[in-house]
Amino acid sequence: MFESRKRHHFSALALLALAGPALADTPDPETIIVTGKALDLPAGQRAFAGDVLTAEDVRTLASGRIEDLLGRAPGIQQFRRSDSRSSNPSAQGITLRGLGGNASSRTLVLLDGVPLVDPFFGYVPLAALPPERLDSVRVLRGGGAGGFAAGAVAGTIDLTSAGPDTLGLLSASALVNDRGESELSASLAPRLGSGFAVVSGRWDRGQGFWTTPQNQRVPASVRARFDSWSTGLRAAAPLTPDIELQARALLFDDQRTLRFAGADTGASGQDASLRLVGRGAWQFEALGYVQARDFSNVVISATSFRKTLDQRRTPATGLGAKLELRPPMGDGQTLRLGIDWRRQRGEMQEEAYSAVTGLVTARRKAGGVNSDLGLYAEHDWRFGPALLTLSARADRWTVAEGFFREANAAGTVTTDRRFADRSGWQESLRGGLLVEAAPALSLRAAAYTGLRQPTLNELYRPFTVFPVTTRANAALENERLEGFEGGLDWTPLPDLTLRLTGFDNRVKGAIANVTIGPNLRERRNVDAVHSRGIEASLAAKLGAVSLDAALSWLSARVEASGASAALAGKRPAQVPRLTASTTLAWRPAERWLFAASLRHTGAQWEDDLETDRLPAATTLDAVAEVPLTQHLLLVLRAENLTDAQIITRNQAGSIDLGAPRTVWAGFRISM
Repeated sequence: MFESRKRHHFSALALLALAGPALADTPDPETIIVTGKALDLPAGQRAFAGDVLTAEDVRTLASGRIEDLLGRAPGIQQFRRSDSRSSNPSAQGITLRGLGGNASSRTLVLLDGVPLVDPFFGYVPLAALPPERLDSVRVLRGGGAGGFAAGAVAGTIDLTSAGPDTLGLLSASALVNDRGESELSASLAPRLGSGFAVVSGRWDRGQGFWTTPQNQRVPASVRARFDSWSTGLRAAAPLTPDIELQARALLFDDQRTLRFAGADTGASGQDASLRLVGRGAWQFEALGYVQARDFSNVVISATSFRKTLDQRRTPATGLGAKLELRPPMGDGQTLRLGIDWRRQRGEMQEEAYSAVTGLVTARRKAGGVNSDLGLYAEHDWRFGPALLTLSARADRWTVAEGFFREANAAGTVTTDRRFADRSGWQESLRGGLLVEAAPALSLRAAAYTGLRQPTLNELYRPFTVFPVTTRANAALENERLEGFEGGLDWTPLPDLTLRLTGFDNRVKGAIANVTIGPNLRERRNVDAVHSRGIEASLAAKLGAVSLDAALSWLSARVEASGASAALAGKRPAQVPRLTASTTLAWRPAERWLFAASLRHTGAQWEDDLETDRLPAATTLDAVAEVPLTQHLLLVLRAENLTDAQIITRNQAGSIDLGAPRTVWAGFRISM
């Protein structure tokens, strides 16, 4: 592990070395603008349902967690309600529109153009994404056909890092809560000639809150302790007046304890990327990245409170590249041509223990390699008040080198399975039409298809959430999306915008955790998950007061037959029918802020057979920022002010709880 960390720290230094010459050789800063961002999205993207969250939304966030920021956009949800202080990281899959059947992400999540999901598990490392480092979050719903779009069966979440214009030269904050937990964050963003660099870091630690209800606690019960840090490095520099080089590195480590003493889980990673962006007549974007991730998890028996499983390591690597070209076209037209490639390799290493004796009973390894090569083209046309976009994508996917090996305590191999390699081509299509029916009203309609490949975790790794064991399934097939939507964007006043969308999405071959026996499930392709619903968002401003609201109502049902027929007509696990949020903010003067946020999550089912219910939960948060000097702010935050009970897990009455009332106080410096 130490050698691995040294190699990836070296990768970060190498990025600086590559950016250094460009930063030193700086043309006239008055003629060169370096953004550190990707090419602008084509106008045709407006034909699809979308929302944008900004740095101002981050200021009104009481928890300081990225998952709560994402929850303000209609229809975004994690697999479980737990936040990134008290959940197992492998459950941090993100999806939209109820199109999930397990914890894997159905949404393509990008940070500065780089896919973020873990190469083995398919989860998003939420604790490594402090929202204060972001300039914007763009949510685009529906299947994708652009770069890295294999995996975007529910949509795309595009995170853009903040630069000096948003961060300032120096910003730092320190907060502590009523349990003695702390949050420290800082960034330095100097301009270097015509370019810039950003160095940032965050450290969160604390004893955590009780996730176990008081009447279920035993001597082995503990709080959800957490200790996580992340550091980021970005640099952007001009190579010519029209071309800029962007470099990024991210390092993180996240340690948590869940429910019982010794039930420790950890996730770490080292990511690096280079991106070349050309904004001349022939626009282009070239990107390459590397990821190194690891995961560990200890399972404690809920009856003997001994260690029953030690998933001591799950090393995984991700490699990827993208090249997109936009040739000059006539007025009102945009053409995108691109190719992308991704490769994920990972291996689970674990030991099983007897809950009675505490001795090793088995040692297991499992893993494989998934890859995807995609070709895509997209063309936008404007015809007077109408905007038409059409795109196509072809993916060459492969599943290779899959294996599962188990040995007994003496080292004798008892199971040694090698799975046949598989590959194929799959196409995805997307089209949208936007009509500016009036100066304040736009109407839109879209249809699309898409795909998601099973993760290495789903294919090869079994797991247990006591008392239920879920088997892997190396025969899983790709998920396939078919969907359409229609909606409107209405701006009757400059500071009043309403967005409304109705959708019908169906994921064929959706992967779900299917009950096949008492306390036994298996990952299987069901016939489909079919979701229909309405999404709405409202943004209004009256002087110093602003209101942002979002609502998602959906009817999601499983279509199943054969061995999975018991699921037919049931709602997918962990999917609420209704979610809604609203934030009311008052900014009486520059740098002053008072805000309150109300969020409601409807009832949902813990399991596929709808036997264990998670009741609805409504929470109220509040934030205040008061300037003390020109550069110093007093920050007060309160999560779950009413101390509402949030049940995040219910396995036959064994319950986990979400964050209780938590009050934070601290200071923020900005220069």
